[in-house]
Amino acid sequence: MGKVIVVTSGKGGVGKTTSTANLGTALALLGKTVVLVDADVGLRNLDIVLGLESRIVYTSMDVIDKQCELPKALVRDRRVDGLTLLAASQKNNKDDIQPAQMKAICDKLRSTHDFVLVDSPAGIERGFSNASAGADEAIIVTTPDVSAIRDADRIIGLLQHARIEPINLVLNRFSPELVGNGSMMNQEDVIDILNIDLLGIVPEDVGVITSTNRGIPLVYEENSAGAQAYMRIARRMTGQQIPIPDLEQRGLFTSIMNWFTRNS
Repeated sequence: MGKVIVVTSGKGGVGKTTSTANLGTALALLGKTVVLVDADVGLRNLDIVLGLESRIVYTSMDVIDKQCELPKALVRDRRVDGLTLLAASQKNNKDDIQPAQMKAICDKLRSTHDFVLVDSPAGIERGFSNASAGADEAIIVTTPDVSAIRDADRIIGLLQHARIEPINLVLNRFSPELVGNGSMMNQEDVIDILNIDLLGIVPEDVGVITSTNRGIPLVYEENSAGAQAYMRIARRMTGQQIPIPDLEQRGLFTSIMNWFTRNS
């Protein structure tokens, strides 16, 4: 039986869908069978990030309405074995799906896949309830800013109330330079506030925008710092003991080297 993991944030715009796509792709590259479930009914985007939007025929709503069987609604990513997508309907809204129905879908998917990653919509309303209904575990994606962390803390409380655990943290768009000049919270401060385990840190990477627009997840770019971070997180998700790099020290070293370069 596979794991069902809801990927959520509370606040929109922190890179939750991008993280879902990249972690799912990374897990498939590691040889795992993975299905990504877009739970953002009416506002789906996961198919665009994956570059699969032109191949969507059936959605989770079609499965619920018995217009097709679940395997027929899964879109296979041809670039890597073992990765599939279950898209959300654009014609419906979040109230058209009940949490029990989403749980039933997740329970079926867990029997045929190693990992089921559910991309939750932003907010704490019905969309979040649907996305988390079938989850065993949760990944919180947040950026190191006050508003995102406050919303993440609220989501953590809801997940704990629903007895979903473990709850792990992915700190996204982390900039050692901004931490160094005091413009961004450091990882210790974020962990102290949220009080959950750190699964990984994804540094700020300009390649994310390009990869999203192209519909090619960043993890295919082996030389990208963001891609390498996602691959490390995926390995930790499979049980490998991969240390988390100290990006703050690397950022300080880079700043010192840049200073010497400018003044030499």
